[in-house]
Amino acid sequence: MASTGQPVRVGILTISDRAAQGIYADESGALLRQQVAERLGWTVAHYRVVPDEVEAIQQTLRAWCDEEGLDLILTTGGTGLGPRDLTPEATRPLLEREAPGIAEALRFYGLQRTPFAMLSRGVAGLRGRTLIINLPGSPRAVQEAMEVLVPVLPHALALTRGESGPAAAHTLRA
Repeated sequence: MASTGQPVRVGILTISDRAAQGIYADESGALLRQQVAERLGWTVAHYRVVPDEVEAIQQTLRAWCDEEGLDLILTTGGTGLGPRDLTPEATRPLLEREAPGIAEALRFYGLQRTPFAMLSRGVAGLRGRTLIINLPGSPRAVQEAMEVLVPVLPHALALTRGESGPAAAHTLRA
């Protein structure tokens, strides 16, 4: 996936038992889709809602990374302390290289707004050239996370593509 202005392809994965059952609408996933398109101008190639089950999460992540070759996967939900919050446990074994600074920055930013941000256990890292980032499940937390991520994602994805230098992030396009 060398440089050269190739379009950025994104997957949005919502992890929620209730949203998967249709008990309520997936507001966080919808917000992520909007933010990715409007603020970054990137294509949301795949969107899915799965229950809080390790195998369902891993199956989707593997397919989107290994078969679809997405550039970025943003997950929302399942990062808390509840017994069914298993997104980090599902994601971590699939990562080839962790990017702990991303998760740390998201928690730090959130902590400036609410003490509950310290309860988020999301992880981030690479599987191949796909950057995976776990976000909390609330729309407010997703909005705050995007405030942190939008300025750095173009550069991060340029680096995953093997591009370097200050202009590298500017080669990414919708």
